[in-house]
Amino acid sequence: MRELSLHVLDLMENSLAAGAHRLEVSILEDTVANTLTIVVADDGRGMDAETRARAVDPYYTTRTTRHVGLGLPLTKAAAERCAGSFSLESEPGKGTTVVARFQRDHIDRAPLGDMISALMGALLSDRDNWDLHYVHRIDERELVLDTAELREVLGDVPFGHPAVRDWLVEYLREGYKELYGQVEA
Repeated sequence: MRELSLHVLDLMENSLAAGAHRLEVSILEDTVANTLTIVVADDGRGMDAETRARAVDPYYTTRTTRHVGLGLPLTKAAAERCAGSFSLESEPGKGTTVVARFQRDHIDRAPLGDMISALMGALLSDRDNWDLHYVHRIDERELVLDTAELREVLGDVPFGHPAVRDWLVEYLREGYKELYGQVEA
């Protein structure tokens, strides 16, 4: 995948397919330690030890529409290619946590890419009854989006409503400008 945001979207889709109701997605950039860490944790059905071991094999998938599952293996390879690491923790009935750590300035690290489109792609999916707690931190600055809080304010208005969708995109766009220091906070 050409952008890390596509790995994040794939991991979120995996979580939703596993029946998750709550996703915790973190992008943690530490400029002093020179790391970029992606964490996706869910409360989905989880995996037993055998499934967890096979999940990083590109020729293993639980899908019936194709015979390969490249998301986790590609994420693992991307992290390891950049002097990083990959871990997958999961337990049946308790969910799954994926951590991919990259050397932030490694020449082979893909750009983060369009996180706004990745997040909106997941939020506007046809899956209902789930919430996202998203944090993107660069050193001491952070952008946070918690859809559980938004749902309290919105009531029955869906994220796909044009006014809500536009507000979400603008909130994320402005948050990223502040996060990357493009505007005064």
